[in-house]
Parts: sequence; structure tokens; C-alpha cells
Amino acid sequence: MTQKPKAVRCLKIAEPLLFEKSRKGRSGFVVPADPFADVGDGIPAEHLRGELTGLPDVTEPEAVRHFVRLSQFNFGVDTGLYPLGSCTMKYNPKINEHVASLPGFARIHPYLPDEAVQGALALMWELERYLGEISGMAGVTLQPAAGAHGEFAGIRIIRAALEKRGDRRNKVLIPDTAHGTNPASCTLNGFSVAEVKSSDRGVLSAEQVAQVMDDDTAALMVTNPNTLGLFEEEIGKIAQVVHSRGGYMYGDGANLNALMGVSRPGDMGFDVIQFNLHKTFSTPHGGGGPGSGPVGVSAELVPFLPIPRPIKTDQGFRLRTDFPDSIGRVRAFFGNFLVMVKAYTYIRELGGEGLAQATRMAVLNANYVRALLRGLYDIPFDRICMHECVATDAGLKKQKVSNVDVAKGLIDRGFHPPTVSFPICVHGALMIEPTETETKEELERFVEALNEIRDVAMTDPDQLHLAPHNTYVSRLDEAKAARDLILTADMVGKE
Repeated sequence: MTQKPKAVRCLKIAEPLLFEKSRKGRSGFVVPADPFADVGDGIPAEHLRGELTGLPDVTEPEAVRHFVRLSQFNFGVDTGLYPLGSCTMKYNPKINEHVASLPGFARIHPYLPDEAVQGALALMWELERYLGEISGMAGVTLQPAAGAHGEFAGIRIIRAALEKRGDRRNKVLIPDTAHGTNPASCTLNGFSVAEVKSSDRGVLSAEQVAQVMDDDTAALMVTNPNTLGLFEEEIGKIAQVVHSRGGYMYGDGANLNALMGVSRPGDMGFDVIQFNLHKTFSTPHGGGGPGSGPVGVSAELVPFLPIPRPIKTDQGFRLRTDFPDSIGRVRAFFGNFLVMVKAYTYIRELGGEGLAQATRMAVLNANYVRALLRGLYDIPFDRICMHECVATDAGLKKQKVSNVDVAKGLIDRGFHPPTVSFPICVHGALMIEPTETETKEELERFVEALNEIRDVAMTDPDQLHLAPHNTYVSRLDEAKAARDLILTADMVGKE
């Protein structure tokens, strides 16, 4: 008989949909009397909202308890280790939230004149320079609203620069270890994509790039360190190859957490890089808040940065648009400003040495996990990695246990799973990024859980096939869930 894992100690409260709690006539609010009821020239009828329909009728306690319970169902960086490889789900310091909530930042309006928002413009201007120093780039824009949006803007800048010199190129080279958004960003900018195969060491070789680099190639778009967690050892030589044929080097900055304060992409030969403030610089993302994807460029590409740009003058800071080669706006107003405030706070709090120490700890933690997993799981690239490492389910195949089964088993043991089945060039991948914010003891607990899962796979694999057991819902048909949006059987046929 299949034995379930020991239950995680918690109080589980079943929570139906809010619509299922609804009872006609219940209410959690009181609407004040119409102040214009006795005024002849009140609000015209055409501007008044009609009767609201389709909303649940619940009391205030019912509404509050519903959403509090839902919040307790969720897992996040404030709950525990969130080891998503290639995503850098580091802890978000609460000082960031405090500073972003200051009235002078939180209550300003984007239509205020420059004279009324000097503090905000000063912060943006300084943050651009901090990011430029960290990356080795000559100019930075803060406008893009997320990492993929930054990719789009960065590739757009490269396209504009090529058009300015009368050089219409049609393709971008992308390694097989690339993030999934990279090809989409190129396609949206009118480029085709050509894949570059990594070597058996999991990195690019300058020789391989030289074989595919030609006069029709606009750029090589590469993540360094790559999505295997490995530093591109020949990046300097690769940049020389690309530049010698008139192309640009685009750096996907999603993995900058392995470099900040220690090594600069601009010094490696990159011409463009996007930052992920919601990864490297500790601001929430996903369900926790909007992202931000600033873009840094080399001196040659500065004229093409989006507008408006904050400029420091003798009369203070001004937003200027008089840059004729600019690619124009890529975001309404000035980007996700409060995310910038949080990143600015993080950088100021840590300082240069603090950022470098965070990087060193991120690399140390990833290598510690890799070393602890040696002998327990298959490690396809068992050598010094950067901020993340990759294991696989190869040693569990005889038991018909997959990486997805391992992930579900981790949920039962109180851990959010790592990234699974990515990068796609590694079959059965478990991609683990512990970040610098986790302690030695927490990493050991995580590996202990993986070790326990391996033991269960050898003795009772059906337990893992049915996992998770300790959650509000058990194993779901994920393919069906993505295609069938009916939430409960009771709602079939209801509007």
C-alpha cells in the first residue's frame, strides 16, 4: 500500500468560490445617500452607473476571510525558499517597500510638471547611472515595464542603429540555452532567428559562432551566465567575432545576479543589456507586483534610447524629448516608477561592496547545492557553476519517476519546486537557483528533502506519481487545466 509522506503541520480550511458563498441580500458595505438627490441640476442620468449585476452578495467578514484564506494558500519568497532557476526569486527587503510608500513617491501624478517632481526625477537620473556603473554601459533607459519588454526595446535600438547606417540585416543568432522570450523579442522587431548550438561543455565557442556569423546577422543575443548556470568562458573572443562582421552583442541580463558588483557585461563586449529589477535588485514580481526591465547601451547606441529622458541641468532635472534618433516611447509615462524606487533603495542600502558580496553568496549557495546533490541526482555539468545549477531525473527513469514527480514531492515537504524541464537542451532538467538570501541550514533542508524523494522513488514510486498529498488539491491534469477554464462542476451552463 502506498504510504503518504508525513503531513506538513498546518490548518487547512476548505475555501469555496466567493460566488458559491453568495446569498441574495447580504452586503458588506453601506452606500451614503446621494448628495445630489435634492439638487435640481444633479449628475445627469446618462453619467450614472446602472444596477450592478453578477457580483456575489456576501458580508464583510465573509469577503475578508475569503481573501485572507486565499493569501494563505499561496507560496512566495516570504514563505520559504523559492529556488526557481533562471528566475532569481530572491527575498524582497521590507525597507524597499517602506521607501516606495513614502508620500513623495507614492502620491505623485505623472502629469505633474517637472518642477513638482524633482525628487523623483533625481532618483531616476541617479538610478540610471548606478545601473550604468554596475553593467559598464554608457547610457540607460528605465522605461521598459519588464524583462521581455526590455529585450524588445533593446533589439529595437539595435535595429534603429543599423537602419541609421543604412545596413538592413535580417537575423539574430541565439544559443540553444536562451530564455524563451529571446526569439519572440527578435521576431517582433522583424528579425528571423538562427540557433547556435552549445558545446559539450554547455557553453558557446568562438569558433562555432564564427561559422554562423555573417553580414546578414544583426546581433548575437546571449545570456551570460547562461541558463545552465555556466559562465560563457569565451565571451570576449565571441564579441570580437560578432563585432568584426558589423554585428552587435545583446546580453540578456536576467542572470545578472551572478555578476553584479564583480564583473560587468560592458567590459565583456556587450553593446546592449536589459536589467530585471524584479530579479537582480530584489523587487517583487509575478503575483507580487509589476516588473521593470531597464536597458543599458554602449556609447554608440545612446542616441537611440527611448524618450523622454531625465536630464540634469543648471535649473534642475528635466524630462527631454529632443533626441532625433530615439526609438520613441516604449511605455506610457516613465515606466513602473515605484519598482525603480525599490531597486534604488536596494542599491543604496548595500552599496558597491554589498552588491558584490550578494553575488559571491549567490554563487557559493548554488555550488553548495550542486555539491550536496552529487551522487544523489544526475548532474550533467558537474563543475563550478555560477548562481544556479542543473540536475536531472536520469537516475530515476527505471522507477518511472520524472522531474515533475520530484517537483510535486517537494511541495509535500514544504518547498516550492525549482524550474523543471528547462533549459530545453537538458532532458528532465531540475534547474535550481537558491539565491544569496538563503542560509546554509535552509539549503541543507532542501537537499535533505530531495534525498528523501529519491529514496521514495526507489521504494515506493507510486507515492510520487500521486503527489502532492498535503495540498488543498491533489495532482491536477495540467494540460486539461490550461484548456478547460470551468472552475467547478456546479458552474457548468451558468453565466
